[in-house]
Amino acid sequence: MTPRETPADLLVFTMGNNQAIDFREMTAQHFEDSWRVGCFAGFLFAREAARRLAPLGRGTVIFTGASGSLRGRPRFAAFNATKGGLRLMVQSMAREFGPQGLHVAHVIIDGGIEGERLLSRMPDRKDKAGPDGLLGIEAIVENYWHIHRQPRSAWTHEIDIRPYKETF
Repeated sequence: MTPRETPADLLVFTMGNNQAIDFREMTAQHFEDSWRVGCFAGFLFAREAARRLAPLGRGTVIFTGASGSLRGRPRFAAFNATKGGLRLMVQSMAREFGPQGLHVAHVIIDGGIEGERLLSRMPDRKDKAGPDGLLGIEAIVENYWHIHRQPRSAWTHEIDIRPYKETF
């Protein structure tokens, strides 16, 4: 096989739709839409990744979670349910396909990411966070690459990444 014909062996799912909404005002449609974007889409992605990589006996599939994967916060019920559901699905996938050589990992992003999306919506966020108060995109990528390059004898299933100033 030429490099063009070789299947990708690192696949990353990183969808999110974090919105603060009063539970009493949340519509069923919003809850379902949140689930579809962050959890159901993750299932579809996972299924197709497993179909392609498991027969090869190699590859890495990484899913991006959030602190909402671990705990609920007021006004974020839909997002928390979505990310919690994704996390449990990823655990199931890791247990099913790890023995077949497929490395499946979940990365909890706990903090704001210093990127266009956040800074365009909250231009003063970087100043308020201070130096190294937001997650750098390159640093996140470095962590994902580290997971992908791990030897099979010491695979990480879950890590959390946060700026040193983030409380947890």
